[in-house]
Amino acid sequence: MNDTTLPSAKQTEMLSKRAASSGSTVPTWWVVFGREMADLWLGGKALVLILIYCILVGVISYVLASNSELDLMPANEMVFLTLQTALSVGLLMAIIIGADSLSGERERATLEALLLTPTSRVQIVLGKYLAAISPWPVTMLITVPYLRVLAGGDVVFGPAVFWGVLMGILLSAAFTAFGMLTSIWSSSNRTSLGISLVVYLLCALPVQFPGTAQTGVMGRWLKTVNPLESVDHFLEKILVNNRTVAEMQNFLWSPIIFAAIVLLLLFVYAAPRLRLDGGVPFNWRFGKQSQALALMLALGAGMWGSSAALAAPMTGERHQEILAPPLEITIDTTHAMVKTGDKVFFETTVTNQDSAESVPLILAMNIINLDSEGDVVDPEDWSPERTQYLESLGAGESAKQEWELSTILAGDYMVYLVLIPAPGAAEISSQPLTSPGIHVTVERFVSANPGGILPYAIGGPVVVLAAMAGVYWFRRRGVDMGDENDDM
Repeated sequence: MNDTTLPSAKQTEMLSKRAASSGSTVPTWWVVFGREMADLWLGGKALVLILIYCILVGVISYVLASNSELDLMPANEMVFLTLQTALSVGLLMAIIIGADSLSGERERATLEALLLTPTSRVQIVLGKYLAAISPWPVTMLITVPYLRVLAGGDVVFGPAVFWGVLMGILLSAAFTAFGMLTSIWSSSNRTSLGISLVVYLLCALPVQFPGTAQTGVMGRWLKTVNPLESVDHFLEKILVNNRTVAEMQNFLWSPIIFAAIVLLLLFVYAAPRLRLDGGVPFNWRFGKQSQALALMLALGAGMWGSSAALAAPMTGERHQEILAPPLEITIDTTHAMVKTGDKVFFETTVTNQDSAESVPLILAMNIINLDSEGDVVDPEDWSPERTQYLESLGAGESAKQEWELSTILAGDYMVYLVLIPAPGAAEISSQPLTSPGIHVTVERFVSANPGGILPYAIGGPVVVLAAMAGVYWFRRRGVDMGDENDDM
């Protein structure tokens, strides 16, 4: 019988014995890693998942760049959404591969031969673990060109790649380890896959909650404790809202602690107790090593829970005193006729008509759809800067502000500015002033290749299909050569 027809675990046993007999210093985990990588990539499982991801990210990127409802969304938002897709799909692949790693060997009746190899169970688990996390680097490598095109030269590209790689490594390491834990302790592949997917969905579900649920007390707690939600919130604030890492560093504790807990469970407790029939050992509470591990997990869980910031809403009494200083706001444009994808630039001028210095001032842009049956407009999608602040204006002094408007939906709209004098105390309100409106008429314009994304959306799946064809040819050629050797 040719070696290529042997079960994969027996191949590992033979390779380990050969390495031991020849005095080779190659560790067994490296042999297991090589076999798992060949099974995962040459076997085609990982390539199929990567192909699905290529098609998905290509469609999403094209829609982000061309759909009339999302066209000209700010570059940082498009980059964030693409990176969010890469993390979601990459972690799903990681947890599926991890959940199949050992329970799949049980069902294929190859785990017994693997456990009989002259090596420790930790090395077996380590080799499988390193192979199971290999799809994430490939996923991120595929994502980077899409991020570059969607960024369009924006400075968000660098931070997106840096934090995407860092957070992806952290989360893929954690979720792969969790999938392998369920695989070690489950007697069937169906059970390990079911548990892993349920846990993944429970972690991913809060991201889909409405905005009000995400900003409440429980929403803020989930953002801090749930590793997926915490990373998602961290990336959104850093990439989209231009917050600093120092402001958002509390949201890094959850993925770090989660990764530490599952990796400790996998390699310190579960891996040395890997059994042929699966299941959790009943004497886990009585070993000193297990007690130390339980203490570390308890401390980690305590830090995890205590990192949630629960802020109580502030209330105050109502007062009727209103501040109305003599101010004036004018605008240099009254109307604009453009197509979707065009930009409208205009200026406002704020004048202090009082004989004394004004209080600090705030200007906010608003956009109204003039069609009663049209969609409600979110001004944040139309302008990269919809709020500007002025320290104060001297008596009779004026100040100009520049504004940019990205037209993303066809229709008729009214754009206007609101000038708000900052109240000087909690007991005082103020009287906002409005500028004249700009009537903006937007006609639909569709590009066949928006932002040059089409070659990437089509080329990515084509390259993966070519790789799959090459792998199939390589495997077929190996089988044919094996038949020729048998005939000889």
